[in-house]
Amino acid sequence: MKGAGPAPAAGPARRRRHWTRRPNPLAGLGSVLWLAVVLVPLYAMITTSLTHQDEALGGNALKPPAHPTLDNYATVLHNGFGHFLLNTVITAAAVVAIVLVLCVPLSYVAVRTRGFWSGAAFRLFLLGVAIPAQAVVIPLYLMIAKLRLYDSLLAVVLPTAAFAMPVSVLILTGTLRDVSEELYEAMALDGASPARMLFQLAVPMAKGGIGTVVVYAALQAWNGFLFPLIFTQSDGPRVLTLGLFTYVSQFGVDIPALLASVVLSGIPIFAVYLVARRALVGGLMGVGGK
Repeated sequence: MKGAGPAPAAGPARRRRHWTRRPNPLAGLGSVLWLAVVLVPLYAMITTSLTHQDEALGGNALKPPAHPTLDNYATVLHNGFGHFLLNTVITAAAVVAIVLVLCVPLSYVAVRTRGFWSGAAFRLFLLGVAIPAQAVVIPLYLMIAKLRLYDSLLAVVLPTAAFAMPVSVLILTGTLRDVSEELYEAMALDGASPARMLFQLAVPMAKGGIGTVVVYAALQAWNGFLFPLIFTQSDGPRVLTLGLFTYVSQFGVDIPALLASVVLSGIPIFAVYLVARRALVGGLMGVGGK
């Protein structure tokens, strides 16, 4: 009789496991459709970048090139792509550094302090989420001109970092709120200062949120077009998004070279995503991937 006890519970458990493993055709169909929406444009872009100009203008974008060529990539590399890439990397790295240096302590203070000023600063940063860059581009232009930063990388870095900070603060405060209060109390009993608790407890526990902020800020800087277009003019501070205009003229567009430049410009940021994808997912799900 003792061996027959667990038998009634085994049936429902087995049925529950069977229920959770039941296939979902609608979800599978939706995944396939979404994958097609993402992959078909990428396929068309890569195949077109390997074709000649006449074939790109008169052919089918989904058809494999009859005579694949890498001449378009050679053209891109010989038309200042390295210079544009270096400027974009410098801009993205500076934006990420500014956002982390300012947003991590600010988010920590917003979470750990219950004062009026900390709450007001947090609400002020949240207000920045609702302000589009297009609405303040003229005042920003006047400020950049008064500071004599026009036509420099700083003219792109500073406003890009400023507009990336509201969302970054929102992400980091949500991550830091998940850190257990008991951990802070234990460090306080050991005599830890607020700065020590920030760097030895909050920052390690918020790696997921910090990784999310790094990817987000880097994407904002890498794909930024409005600020480089308005605040720069010469070829010196030109970034990749403006470098695409090299293949656009009043007489036409060099479509294969343009798409080859897009492919090359997307490789570095895609590599950053591959490295930081775990931290990105962890930051979106909370500390420890909860």
